[in-house]
Amino acid sequence: MIMQPTPWAQTRHFEPSRAAGLARLAAFLPHAGRHYASWRNHDHGPDRRANVSGLSPYLRHRLLTEGEVLAAVLARHSQTDAGMFIQEVFWRTYFKGHLETRPAIWRAYLDGLERERIAVDASSGRSLALQQALAGRTGIDCFDAWIEELATTGYLHNHARMWFASIWIFTLKLPWQLGADLFLRNLIDGDPASNTLSWRWVAGLHTRGKIYLATAQNIRACTDGRFDPKGLAQDAAPLEEADTAPLEAMTPGLQVLPRGRVGLLLTAEDLHAPSFLADGMAASFRVAAIAGANVTSGRPALSDASLPEQFRHAALDDALAHAASTCSVPASRLPALSLEAIAKWAAAERLEAVITPHVPVGPVADALGGLQGALLRDHGIMLVQARRPFDERAWPHATRGYFAMKTRIPELIACLARDPSIPATIDPSALA
Repeated sequence: MIMQPTPWAQTRHFEPSRAAGLARLAAFLPHAGRHYASWRNHDHGPDRRANVSGLSPYLRHRLLTEGEVLAAVLARHSQTDAGMFIQEVFWRTYFKGHLETRPAIWRAYLDGLERERIAVDASSGRSLALQQALAGRTGIDCFDAWIEELATTGYLHNHARMWFASIWIFTLKLPWQLGADLFLRNLIDGDPASNTLSWRWVAGLHTRGKIYLATAQNIRACTDGRFDPKGLAQDAAPLEEADTAPLEAMTPGLQVLPRGRVGLLLTAEDLHAPSFLADGMAASFRVAAIAGANVTSGRPALSDASLPEQFRHAALDDALAHAASTCSVPASRLPALSLEAIAKWAAAERLEAVITPHVPVGPVADALGGLQGALLRDHGIMLVQARRPFDERAWPHATRGYFAMKTRIPELIACLARDPSIPATIDPSALA
């Protein structure tokens, strides 16, 4: 008998707090096994998301960590029954690790984005096609609906994202970099690694020669017949590019502990301070002060009210409150992730060093990268990044295709039992 989705959660609105993430996790747990595997590819619409977890915004900003979500799911289901959901969590981990070990992909994307913006602006036909796509006036019913949904909710079902990207690239003939930029600016869970590499995967650039082509039949079947798109590309060739992404060694994990008065700096890349401080070396020193800062994209979103930016700012406030309570020290919101702001905070708190959860490749890492040397040189402040053990173990297996990561999943899951951050973040039995 086919199991029908049950209305246990909605994802039109995401409350930007750890408590809301834990509530979604608790609600999802009973459905994380075979129910999820059977229904995850169906997009029933923005008000019917019972077939997916709705955890992506919380994992994206690490209001929840991958380890605690996996531990909670495995306390309720076997690895076999929950295998599909577990793989989805590790797809995120794979993408993060792949971009971390091949950062030239990110740099090439940024260069291509600027190049394609100029090229589209110079072509009246392509510029009009882009404007029609962004306004939801392509005449392709599903695509136009997804543009509106993206603007009003900051979210799209994962399958809809794949369909959208395929139509953008192969039917509308628009540059994939502009589509990736659109998603990164408008998705509440927009992640530099997952987003960039997923668009490349659809285009045939990640797995060379293999594209994802959206079909009207698949869209009709997986959206309950809500859409019947016309005019989709029937066949397409993969995009091509020169090989510009050599494998680069990951920077070594934190080897030297900060001394003296240490400040904890939080960014929207990793917002759960209690579990970070329970991880490995980070537990060996006392935090003297806490601060947080956000990085904005500087480019407009589809809606005047930038939902991703609103989520990040509120989530940072929530994270700072939790961190201050955990460490019993003051927490400050910095006006920007800048040399001046960090130096001023460090001076006011008499800090000798600042530690931050490792910032993966992306806009925040770009902003932070130039600050470390300048802080030490101009202010005598050591700024260090510490990678979580989960990432330290998993990312080295993400250098090639996903299969190498997939074969390591049982081993990586076994390590969760020895992860010091898991007991500090969640008691799986309390959510059962």
